[in-house]
Amino acid sequence: MIKITRRIWYLGIVISIALTFGCAFNLADVKYQPTRIESAGGELKSFTFDADTSIHGAPCGYSRSLRKGTTWEAIGRVAEGGVYRSRDQILTVECSNIFEAYLVVAEQNLIGFYLPVEKAFSPLSEPIKLTVSYKP
Repeated sequence: MIKITRRIWYLGIVISIALTFGCAFNLADVKYQPTRIESAGGELKSFTFDADTSIHGAPCGYSRSLRKGTTWEAIGRVAEGGVYRSRDQILTVECSNIFEAYLVVAEQNLIGFYLPVEKAFSPLSEPIKLTVSYKP
């Protein structure tokens, strides 16, 4: 009887420790689709932000701010729009993982992100109108 009681007591301690330290991790994934980046052939121009721009509707609810004065260089095109990266600001998209991201712009609207490591496009829930100055 004492052996059974002791085993139950030890089992209770093990279960308590497991419940305390074994919290479930929120596994939220960035939704993206594989895409191919192609040369823009000089048709896209680099630009600079004229004002700070808040990104809302990013995957997993993280917000980002694109800083005024940062220059974004055209590096190519995907089916959804032009792809731009900056040497002035590092941009990431975060969920359970952190992804390096470039801007995908169509008709002066930010429509999503190009994830260079994954070679994929991740859309925003709503396009964001950009206030920019294009470089010659």
